[in-house]
This record gives sequence, structure tokens and C-alpha cells, in this order.
Amino acid sequence: MKMNKSLIALCLSAGLLTSVPAVSFAEVNFVPQNTSAAPAIPASALQQLVWTPVDQSKTQNTDLSGGGQQLNVAGISGPVAAYSVPANIGELNITLTSEVNKDARVYAPNVLILDQNMTPSAYFPSSYFAYQEPGVMSANRLEGVMRLTPALGQQKIYVLVFTTPKDLQQTTQMVDPAKAYAKGNGNAVPDIPDPIARHVTDGTLKLKVKTNSSSSILVGPLFGSSSPSPVMVGNTTAPVYSAPAAAPVAATAVAAPVAASAAAAPAAKSEPVLNDTESYFNNAIKQAVNEGNIDKALKLLNEAERLGSTSARSTFISSVKGKG
Repeated sequence: MKMNKSLIALCLSAGLLTSVPAVSFAEVNFVPQNTSAAPAIPASALQQLVWTPVDQSKTQNTDLSGGGQQLNVAGISGPVAAYSVPANIGELNITLTSEVNKDARVYAPNVLILDQNMTPSAYFPSSYFAYQEPGVMSANRLEGVMRLTPALGQQKIYVLVFTTPKDLQQTTQMVDPAKAYAKGNGNAVPDIPDPIARHVTDGTLKLKVKTNSSSSILVGPLFGSSSPSPVMVGNTTAPVYSAPAAAPVAATAVAAPVAASAAAAPAAKSEPVLNDTESYFNNAIKQAVNEGNIDKALKLLNEAERLGSTSARSTFISSVKGKG
């Protein structure tokens, strides 16, 4: 199965970008930002979940066979897994794995990404998590990689994993171990039937967070958050991340943030930037936005302001709004 894991940086602020390319993974074409296909979950239900903090230096293991947390919401079956991921450590490369157990049963995961305002920002259906053959150190599994860029000023984002009634009616075709062994050793592949894994409401999940992705999905309001008051997520065990004091920029915030923090422009140099340098960065920002590469545009904006640019931010904002 051919897999294209490259995602395109997209803006999730309402109405700012209306034309975005489709994203493919495991032979599935869809736009991850289209959350309309995800179950509608009341904010009050989300706030009552226990969001497990994820340490980027460790793999978070979750066993759903013990009951787990429940969401009494149409379109969700069985227990769910809820994670809190630091959003102030750069671009995120999140790998979610659902292992097939020894009885050929597997939890087919769907993932809803929420920004720090608890606003749905991206949806990865179960079809995104492709079957992977067992290896020396890995079992039969469903697995997918999600590349995300938290918007400036956020302290954490949320990853909700669940399965659906539709998933429970489906199965996953695996590869017989004898076939995998023969293929791995260059031998003739035996003509034997492949086993089938049944989709169930329990299983073992593994979540791994890294910060080395290069192309990603922007999660959260593009220009930070300046107006809503903080809302505490009930029973959260997530640690508190402190952020430097910052002046908010023009915001398009929606819902209520979990952590109060606003994006600030990097401290500018005391001397003005050269006109040629200013023009270079402004043109580069416009080009990046026109290409749909918001992540690159944000990096150019930060570098320009670090050098003392006074027009890069307005160029960035006007360019993005011009795409709407």
C-alpha cells in the first residue's frame, strides 16, 4: 500500500482560507480541516474529560479494555482516549498506533484535534490509519502520522481518539505472518489466506509526539486569542505551561480558551531594517501564503520581525485575508 504522508499547512481560522488542496494518506483523499464529518460533541462533555498529558520524550500507552472514559454522544461507540499535547514546543509530529491483539481484534481509531479553545480544528477518520504489517519490534497495527503546527500563543492542544458504530461493522485484512516472513527474506510467498481483524471497542493505543515535522496543519486561531476568558477543563491532569507575557495581535478567536495566552511579535531591533530586506521578506511572505504554505509564512514573519521589520505582520495578515 503506497502511503503519502505529506500534509500541506492550512489555516483553520474561520473563513480565512476557502480553497485548499486535498490531502492523501493511505489511498484516502480528504481535507483534515473538514470537521463536519466528525460527531458533534458538546463543549460541556469535552470539558468533563480527563485529558492525559503527553510527554514528548515518551510513548503514551493507553489500554481501553478496562472501560476507559465514555462520551454519550451519537456517532461514538465505547471508550475514548483523551490527550493533552504541549503546543509551545514547535511543530508537532504525532504518531497514533492501534495494535491488533492476539485474538485478531483491533480498535479502529478516529481522531479529532481541538485547539486550546476546545474548538475542533482537524478530523482524521479511521480510514486515515492504515494497516501496517508486523516487524521485528512491532505487531500488526493500524497507524497514522498527523503533522500539526499550533498557532502562536497556544500552550496546549487536545487529541480525542474514538471509534464509531460504522467502524464496528467493518474489518481489517491483515497479512499472514508466513507471508510477511517469506517476503522479508526474499522467498516465494505462500498462497494462503490472510487473517481478518475484527473492529471492537477496546484495544491498545500508543501515542508518540515529536517536533521534527516540516509540513503541517495549523491548529488554532491564526492570529492568537485576545478576548475570551479562560475556561478550565474539568478533571484535567495536564501540567500548567507558563508562557511569557505578550501583547495580543489582531485575533479571530472562537470559543473559550483553556489557557489564556496571546501571540506577540518578536522584539524588534532598535535600528530599522533595510528597505531591500523589508521588501524581500514581504514578497516571500506573500508568495508563501499564495502557495498555501502558512507554516513557512509564519516563520518568515517571525524572522522578519526579529530583524526589525515593521510591515511584515501587516503584510502577512492582509495576504491571508486576501485568500479568503
